[in-house]
Amino acid sequence: MRLAVWFFLLAWQLSAADGKVDPTFLRRHVPDIVPVPSEFTSDGCRFKPIFGSGDPDARQAKGIARFSELELDPGSACRTTAQPREEHIYLVLDGSGAVRYGDGQLPVRRFDYLYIPPGTPHALTCSGLSPCRALLMGYRIPQDVPLAIPLEPLRANLEEVPLQVVGGHPPSTLYRLLLGDTKSQRDRIAAGHVVTSLFVMEFAPGGTNQPHHHDREEEIYYLMSGKGEMVAGGGMDGHEGRYPAKAGDAYFIRLNATVGFYASADPGAEKARILAVRSRYPFGSLR
Repeated sequence: MRLAVWFFLLAWQLSAADGKVDPTFLRRHVPDIVPVPSEFTSDGCRFKPIFGSGDPDARQAKGIARFSELELDPGSACRTTAQPREEHIYLVLDGSGAVRYGDGQLPVRRFDYLYIPPGTPHALTCSGLSPCRALLMGYRIPQDVPLAIPLEPLRANLEEVPLQVVGGHPPSTLYRLLLGDTKSQRDRIAAGHVVTSLFVMEFAPGGTNQPHHHDREEEIYYLMSGKGEMVAGGGMDGHEGRYPAKAGDAYFIRLNATVGFYASADPGAEKARILAVRSRYPFGSLR
């Protein structure tokens, strides 16, 4: 008994000595991420783990199964998969092709996005002469959440969703409300079980979406274009933590952590656009 207690105390002291704690946010630069093997991987399809599955810090994302990038050679296809208790979203960033959806195929082009219900077989194919690149987002649906499967595939194009001002946010940021939960009345697609909001923010030079936090949701920001300062976390002095951000940067923000963005004020800079996705934390409180 004494020996067991001694080992416990030693382990506790070693853990305390290394000073490691769970981070309130994670940061990745997607072009630098090395592809890893996955259930989606094929000879011409590469899987780049940004957050969740395949990422060294995967345990930090609780409701997020994967937030990843797929790279496909022309004429290639990823492996078909189906996850019984996960919902997925594809967003095509470059190229064109098709997404397998159950027993059918849906053509997709740049900036098309598609909701994949739980249990539906799916895979991305790249056609034409150019490579393809797409974001693949997957979210775990808790067992006590009833499944609502849409009767028809839900697909839209990012650029066809109108820009608008969202109440409570400054007009220097305009929003494209792409996808919300199953009860949403404002988003182009209402389908999410765990995903509560998928949207794009477009910033005027020097614009901001005002730093804020979410009590019950995890959030990911992916900078599609432009540059600025990402807000992630803050201190006791009330000042937010700011980090230089450029196209290709992605941030995972834990619930209750401060998040926001300040676009570059340089009028000659490329317009800053951020894809953001919020999802329900699958527990009653952070633990």
